[in-house]
This record gives sequence, C-alpha cells and structure tokens, in this order.
Amino acid sequence: MINPKIIDYIFSSASIQRWNDYPRMVELVELDKQAHKFIIAYFIAKFEKDVNYNHLIEAGIFEFLRRIVVTDIKPDVFRNALQKRAKEINSWVIANLKTSLDNIDNGLFLQKFEEYINNPNMYPKERFILKAASYLSTRWEFSIVYQTSAFLSDIDNVKKSVEEEIEDYYELIGVRKIALNKKLAKIVDLSGRLRFQKRWAQTPRVPETSVLGHMLTVAIFSYFYSLKTNACDKRVENNFFTSLFHDLPEALTRDIITPVKYSVDDLSDIIAEYEIKKIQDEILPNLPSFICEEFKYILGMYKDSKDEFANRIYEDEIKLVDDISKYNMDRYNPIDGVALKQCDKLSAFVEASLSISHGIKSKELVNGKKLIMKGLKEVNGIDFLSIAKQIDEEFCTTGQTQVRMDFD
Repeated sequence: MINPKIIDYIFSSASIQRWNDYPRMVELVELDKQAHKFIIAYFIAKFEKDVNYNHLIEAGIFEFLRRIVVTDIKPDVFRNALQKRAKEINSWVIANLKTSLDNIDNGLFLQKFEEYINNPNMYPKERFILKAASYLSTRWEFSIVYQTSAFLSDIDNVKKSVEEEIEDYYELIGVRKIALNKKLAKIVDLSGRLRFQKRWAQTPRVPETSVLGHMLTVAIFSYFYSLKTNACDKRVENNFFTSLFHDLPEALTRDIITPVKYSVDDLSDIIAEYEIKKIQDEILPNLPSFICEEFKYILGMYKDSKDEFANRIYEDEIKLVDDISKYNMDRYNPIDGVALKQCDKLSAFVEASLSISHGIKSKELVNGKKLIMKGLKEVNGIDFLSIAKQIDEEFCTTGQTQVRMDFD
C-alpha cells in the first residue's frame, strides 16, 4: 500500500512556484513543468533508437519525486551541491521518501529509485533524453519570463546562458527540430499552453491545477495501477502515455466540464467529432509521419470515432476488447482504457477533496465529488471507489492533506 504522503508530494508540486525571483505574467509551477517535460521527452525519444520507454517513465518519475523534495534549492545551486555532496544529498532524499515508497511493487520501486539517484550511469540514454526535455521545457518557460523581466540588469545574461545550453543536446534529432522551430515545435507550444487552462475553472480551488498538470497526475496514477496489475512492458508504456496525452485536444477545443458534456443530448459525440477534425488538421500534420498511427492509437482514434478510454489492442488493426487482462503481452500493444478513465476520475476527486480540506469549499466541488464517486468502480482488482472513500476520509474527515492509495 502506498503511503499517503506520495499523493501529497505529487499534488504539492502544483504549489511549487518556478522563476519566483522574477516577475511573471502567469504563475509557473513545478507540476506543469514536469508534465511538459514528459511530453517533450516522448517526442524526442521517438527520433532515437533503442530507447526503453519503461526506463524513461521510471527515470522521469524518480526525478520528479527528487525535485519535489529539494524544491527549495535553485537548480544551479543544486547541481553544484551534487558535484560536491551527492552522496549526502541523495541519502537525505531517500530518507524523506523511504516510508512513502517502500511498499510499492514489493519494494522494487524504492530499490530502483535509490539505485537511480546514486548511479549516474543507470539508464544513460533515457536520462539524457529527460535532461534535454527538462531544458526545453525550462527554455519554453523562460520565453514567458523574459517578456516581463527585460528591465532587469541581469536578464540578458540569463538569456545567453539558456540559449547556449541547447548545444549540449544537439546530438538528439528531436531537440534540433524543436530548436529550429520546425513542425514539432508547434506541438511543444500547443501542449505547453495547457498550463494556462485551469481545472474546475468555475470555482476557486487550492491548489489550482492546470489541464497540463492534471494529465501528468493521471499518468502517474496509471503507472501505479499498471504496477499493481503486473502489466507487461508495452501495457505500462501505453497506459502512461495515453494518460499523459488524454486531454491534449483540449488545447484546441478548451475544456468542457463533464456535467455539460454529458447532460446535453449528443453533445459529447459532437465534441468528439470536432476533436477528430482538429487533431487531423492541427496535430497530426506537425508530427513525423512514422509516429502518426501510433499517436492516433494513443489518442483513442478508431475508424471515424475517438475514445481514449476504451480498452483496446493493436496487432494488425485496432480491436476493442472487454477484458484487457487476457491480452497482457507486448505483442498485443494493450491499453487499459477503462481503468485509465478511473484514474482520470480519481485525480479529479483528489483535486476537489484537497481543496475542500484547505477550506475552499463550493457547491461545484461538493457536487463534483458526489458525481465522481457515482462513476467509480472496481477494475482488474483495483477498487477505485474504495480508494476515493479513503481519500475522502484522509482529506476531509481528518483534515490532513494526505491520501491512501490501494495500488500496493
């Protein structure tokens, strides 16, 4: 069973301000940066050979957790400190997270995490891709910061430093394409803009989370779910990236809240039809042709329909299936669509419960929680309704900003 602190750690990143020593026209938070980093890493990896996507996901989550623990240290200071006191800093990070992680995947997750942060030679290719993606997401943020900081005396020095660092990653084809403002850069921009779309926009909430940040929390939930169900490697990979991109079309259509989407007859079908058109017109043409079919599969596009939360496999063609556990082999390319929808609902439930526990309570949040709970159920042995009740007990009954999750 995962310690309640893990979910608290994950969602606390929505309150961690970035570039907070510079004036900003919008808030920039760590959760959004990490989500953008994962998205960029996915596209960079697609241009490379021999990338292990399970290792890429693991390493990304490891780095995310470490970054939350050391959040009060500026990145340049942290890198300098690591060069001189790496062992001591890593021991401190493990000490902070050990009780929260030691039960995940029978202790294997913690073991890998500890090995990863202490061994810079572990997952070298995936680590380098993530470093490049982290740089590009930071560079994207800086383009915002620079607009409101041009009057500062040192800002041009920062700009020069940011621009020069890109040379460290030029060996990666995807980095060159993004840097040269080619088609792929448009997808990076499109996904980055999802940080400006707030979840539960009709009501105040603490902490605020964006659509971009929400996509990552669902992806991490799906990863824990996949571990618990002993998913094959391809299933872990597909579940994570399907979750990570599940709201990408909202960059083109904007968020339409669930009660509106499903209470108006045929509206959800009309929206899905429009999303397909926008994806075909504005996303797929900007992707390299060799990943278009795979990306359509991840987005849930099937013939003339779209459903990212359908159970599906892909051999010679896409097939919708009822019981995905029967196809738990890499050759089937399985996606747990139904379970991922539960992860999506669970993330929304945490967003509402966490805000209420902070004293920000509205009828939209209260009614939203009730509506979400009605749709939660057990999938492949994971009782999402039970998890939500535990969350409710932890957040709202005890008033603690922690939750339990039954993924281990």
